[in-house]
Amino acid sequence: MSEAATGLVLQALDGARFRFDPGALCLEFLTTGGPGPLSRHEALHSPRELADWLALSRLGLDPGEIRTGPGDAVAGRRLRDALWRLTRAVIEDAPLPAGDLAEVNRAAARPALVPRLTPDRTRAWAPPVTGARALSSIARDAVELLTGPDAGRIRECGAGDCPLVFVDLSRSGRRRWCSMERCGNRHKVRALRARRDRTEEEKP
Repeated sequence: MSEAATGLVLQALDGARFRFDPGALCLEFLTTGGPGPLSRHEALHSPRELADWLALSRLGLDPGEIRTGPGDAVAGRRLRDALWRLTRAVIEDAPLPAGDLAEVNRAAARPALVPRLTPDRTRAWAPPVTGARALSSIARDAVELLTGPDAGRIRECGAGDCPLVFVDLSRSGRRRWCSMERCGNRHKVRALRARRDRTEEEKP
């Protein structure tokens, strides 16, 4: 990723690639798959795949420093699926599922990644940089998001066939799409076609 850009480069099922910035680490983690129909996007089959994703995430981890254990991928999938259900409950203003709350709280209670300042004034991470610590950092980010002022700005993409969620941090508070490059552009194309069809129908 370029330093000027934020978010992840995702690939849709039709092969199209686009950049998606959900505005929070915990929502970024949801791009790795999820429960039910989202399982077709599963990306955390192994500890190595979890490490690869962490290196791409906004944590900016050095892939050579990440140590993942045998149970980390399973723990990652469990945490992610709980985050999906909690996020949807917040969007729908519904009660938070008790089991998913417990899952996130368990992960958040474990030791997290420890940031450190480097001589060139960039952020790095103090060892050990482990999968379990990274998952704790993700869970803590979720606690901060879901209990903070931006919880009411969590949105689902306006495209009916896109499940991605994001924090609307726009000044106007009117962000509709996961990405203008992807779903926003698809909406524009559909709207243009609909206008053309109406114009053709109105011709004498």
